[in-house]
Amino acid sequence: MQFRHEKHDVFVPDQTDPDSALKRVTHLGIVSHQDDLEIAAYHGITECFHSKDKWFGGVVVTNGSGSPRKGPYADYTDEEMQQVRATEQRKAAYVGEYSVMIQLGYPSDDLKTEGRANVAADIAQVLEHTQPEILYVHNPCDRHNTHVATFLRCLEAIRSLPKDKRPKKVYGCEVWRKLDWLLTHDKVMLKVDKHSHLLRPLLGVFDSQISGGKRYDLAEEGLRHANATYFDSHTTDNTSLLTFAMDLTPLAEDDTLCVEEYTLNYVRHLEDDVRERLKAYL
Repeated sequence: MQFRHEKHDVFVPDQTDPDSALKRVTHLGIVSHQDDLEIAAYHGITECFHSKDKWFGGVVVTNGSGSPRKGPYADYTDEEMQQVRATEQRKAAYVGEYSVMIQLGYPSDDLKTEGRANVAADIAQVLEHTQPEILYVHNPCDRHNTHVATFLRCLEAIRSLPKDKRPKKVYGCEVWRKLDWLLTHDKVMLKVDKHSHLLRPLLGVFDSQISGGKRYDLAEEGLRHANATYFDSHTTDNTSLLTFAMDLTPLAEDDTLCVEEYTLNYVRHLEDDVRERLKAYL
């Protein structure tokens, strides 16, 4: 593959040749930033960990520029911080035994402006070479602008491929807007209690974030426990750790579906539910 940005980085933890590492991927995550994979695509990471026939591959689109810095990183230049974040992402790939870890190296603005076509083309390359069974992306209701832009570039990339080369399932996952607000029938429930000990070491390698005061490792563990406990009020829990996703597969299968309308239908379902509960007991 020929990636378009000079800062791209391809890392194969077990030193398999990159072509073979790409072809064996069954679960692929494509996200905006370093450490987003370990939050949004954690289900795929744990499904593949120590598996003989499942392999996780990761793609981070941006270069980590503009990251907050504090403590030991307070005096780092932006260039130095980008190098730190890229190294941290490699460490996470090693800990999680990823098949391949690709960092495309784009500035965030490129996802939203003139560089967007290059981003989508690079993503399409990865999808064509991996042809994963399951793809994890940002959900279109995320409240981080770069996450939404990354999702849209992913959708463009998917729709540029022949239908027989597209992922079988596409999940829009939680990061900056959690999905507990989705109605039960709209939620994809992803159990993440397999290898539950992995979450802290995976997120713990992102020392530049934790030292900066963002305890994603603790927050994400607590969230998953909360999702499992509060999922239903009238049944006992059958898992201790749960994450939610949107099923975006129809958008990947049908190019005529409008992404805006598809997304807003989830919001309308919530609106209808709230309205009916209020009307029932007024």
